[in-house]
Amino acid sequence: MKLNRSWTIAFVLLAAAAGPAMAQETESAVPELSAFHEVIYPIWHTAYPDKDIAMLKSLVPQVNELAGKVYAAKLPGILRDKQVKYDAGLAEFRAAVEAYNAAAKGSVDKAMLDAAEVLHAKYEMLVRILRPVLKEMDDFHKVLYVVYHTDLPAKNWAAVRAAAPDLKAKAEAVTAAKLSTRLEPKAEAFAKASGELVKAATVLAGLGPKADGAAVEQAVQKLHSRYQDLEKIFD
Repeated sequence: MKLNRSWTIAFVLLAAAAGPAMAQETESAVPELSAFHEVIYPIWHTAYPDKDIAMLKSLVPQVNELAGKVYAAKLPGILRDKQVKYDAGLAEFRAAVEAYNAAAKGSVDKAMLDAAEVLHAKYEMLVRILRPVLKEMDDFHKVLYVVYHTDLPAKNWAAVRAAAPDLKAKAEAVTAAKLSTRLEPKAEAFAKASGELVKAATVLAGLGPKADGAAVEQAVQKLHSRYQDLEKIFD
């Protein structure tokens, strides 16, 4: 009896730990990158426009501390498909931090201002790499990520079926999303790809409880492929 109780307690603790862990894996954010904004804000919005060289130099220790945390940060699972682009952007960001340090050791004001401008630009570029193109796509991807990377490998068909209606609803929300002016030239391709996403989600949601695992897996794989097609539009 004690053994059974021990197993029960262990299961509860594991389940409790898995919830926050999975939530973190499906969050399209890197907290360390967001935290760097604490120093880039005064650099770009106060010191740079005021040409306050002394302030720019005084922020070097904070730049280095926060940048170090960015270098060490890991992408959550949901963003791993952006790893190659992120690594390239991170290398440029690191170079900008090193240039900022070098300029701060010198006595040329223009070099310090130029380094601050480049640091801001490389930080913004790194943020844009990870930022979801559309909130609706991010909402859909959070559900798909769990289905594709957890439920499908475990052959948990019941969990896949339970998520299917939500995937269909979120796919439909994607088709209704409004593109920004910057993305408007991609509207036609977006409409076609998001329509295909809805079709694939509808097939998955339409599978009855008697559908075998192979049919469910095929539907999930196709839905995942349609989502990848949608993402490629914005690459």
